Amino acid sequence: MSSTTRTNAAPDPVAGDLIGSGVEGGLGDQVAAWWQRVRGGEMGALPALGGLIVLAILFSFLSPYFFTTGNLANLLNQAASLVMLGMALVFVLLLGEIDLSAGVTGGVSMALFVVLNDRVGVPWIPALLIGFAAGIATGALIGFFVARVGIPSFVVTLGLFLGYQGLALIIIGSGGLYQMNVQFLSDIQNSNMPIWAGWALLVVVLVITAVTAFWDRARRTRAGVPNRAISLVWIKLAVILVLGGVAVYFLSLDRSQSVRAVTGVPVIVPVVLAILWIGTFVLDRTKFGRYIYAIGGNAEAARRSGIKVRWVKWSAFVVCSGLAVLSQLFDVARIGSVDATAGRDIVLSGVAAAVVGGVSLFGGRGRLIHAALGALVIAMITNGLGLLGLPAGINLLVTGGVLILAATVDAVSRLRSGGTSRS
Repeated sequence: MSSTTRTNAAPDPVAGDLIGSGVEGGLGDQVAAWWQRVRGGEMGALPALGGLIVLAILFSFLSPYFFTTGNLANLLNQAASLVMLGMALVFVLLLGEIDLSAGVTGGVSMALFVVLNDRVGVPWIPALLIGFAAGIATGALIGFFVARVGIPSFVVTLGLFLGYQGLALIIIGSGGLYQMNVQFLSDIQNSNMPIWAGWALLVVVLVITAVTAFWDRARRTRAGVPNRAISLVWIKLAVILVLGGVAVYFLSLDRSQSVRAVTGVPVIVPVVLAILWIGTFVLDRTKFGRYIYAIGGNAEAARRSGIKVRWVKWSAFVVCSGLAVLSQLFDVARIGSVDATAGRDIVLSGVAAAVVGGVSLFGGRGRLIHAALGALVIAMITNGLGLLGLPAGINLLVTGGVLILAATVDAVSRLRSGGTSRS
């Protein structure tokens, strides 16, 4: 194995975890390099961003209720579980794997939690921990069969997808439904922050973004690695300030239809943002994250360079299942109940969210923010079509078409950039 391959697969401990575009330099150089990548087929989240803009304009013309403060808050609450599931799946999609059981894993875990709490009388915190433990154990089981035994992840997770639906029926009972009576958890999806807290959240996001950016620049300077233009940092902060400020302002307006005022940013927003930041930090700034990208790009080269491929895959499935449980927790908190079908239908939407956002099905390319943007696209389609009063079948048709289009773009871009599609 050449030293060049070794460097790509197993980065140097000082500079290997540093983020670079591959072409550092001034702002003009960065823009030119980005445009070159786009022309080469590496569009990243650009289609998802375009989709968000087009859908927002389209639905605002078709429905007078779409661009209202109440619907904006509803959209954020509705999208939270899908955003979380999409981010969960990124960890395995980056490896070139898939987890079709992520949704039902979360559903069974939440069924176990609610039944233990409501029927058995176990306090909600231990019951919730048992539910999460069941989800994490499922991820470890999947990782064992995929990484150790060598069974394709599609087969393993499809088997669990079918089997866990039966397990949910056993736990809940056919046609059964249990209420989730924990007010603290319910408030995560059904309450709002004070107006001042929304603006404070924007300040915190700006500060964390700035500190992270300048910390990265300091690390790169110490490692002797070129930095991007500082203007890119200011542009990023300005975009967050403008878009975040507009969102907080509109969410601070009264959106109630009654006497009691309803204002403020939904509580679920800072929760999702915190998990997004932590996950992004892990993938972009730790060896574990860089190993995931290396394995997704070339598993054999990663293995020969000394990366413990089996351990990384095992860990990725554990992380995926843990976040999938959190996704279903958000859903149960919003709805207030759990039944035997919990998590059955959302997993394909989660895969669609990641792919629509620009995460490659072939591994090695994509970020958590891409999956979050893709989830917003899927959620906006569902929300907008619902406001128009169209049947659920139309929603499924549109979502399926968007997924096929995104997968086609992914395959074509991979071929144009010199990769190979799976036969």
